[in-house]
Amino acid sequence: MQVLPKGVRHMPDFLDREAQEALVAEIRDVVQNAPLYTPVMPRTGKPMSVRMTNCGTLGWVTDQDRGYRYQATHPMTGQPWPPIPDRLLRIWEAVSGYPHPPEACLVNFYSEDAKMGLHQDRDEAEFAAPVVSISLGDTCLFRVGQTRRDGRTISFQLKSGDLVVLGGEGRLAFHGVDRIYPSTSTLLKNGGRINLTLRRVTLSGR
Repeated sequence: MQVLPKGVRHMPDFLDREAQEALVAEIRDVVQNAPLYTPVMPRTGKPMSVRMTNCGTLGWVTDQDRGYRYQATHPMTGQPWPPIPDRLLRIWEAVSGYPHPPEACLVNFYSEDAKMGLHQDRDEAEFAAPVVSISLGDTCLFRVGQTRRDGRTISFQLKSGDLVVLGGEGRLAFHGVDRIYPSTSTLLKNGGRINLTLRRVTLSGR
């Protein structure tokens, strides 16, 4: 059995099928108001292989000129992000161990050929709060390592309904998605994977 890095928790089957379907319906409402778009890398302008959007008071965005950051409006529509659904706030309360609510929920949609390279979630001011990640749809191969890019990594599958929490010593662990396993879930009508990442961005005023 693989031992996860300190502070990294994998919670298999946290959401049952009914809860997953309800959450997908709510995310569809989010996407109606804040459409998925293809972000690009800083400096190079290379398109990422995922499409994304956000909900919450802040949303994570990236573009060629201004790079990685949080902002209060959708970069394509200029409109404020929709609120985070209550169902997601309850998940945060149940697993985060943090007394303040998340301010951002990044919605990433992975088609069958999409990936996410090893990276740290470090564009936030508040590292005392964990990152809570929710998987919906097709299974992926998730990789997580240490707080150094050259640290040892381990890989394991994330199925629909699984949660991963990066907190404490694991808050800045490098992590990524190496591949999607097509047709491993019937949750999404046209296949693919949705990843929801809840984050606290600003300091809580302690």
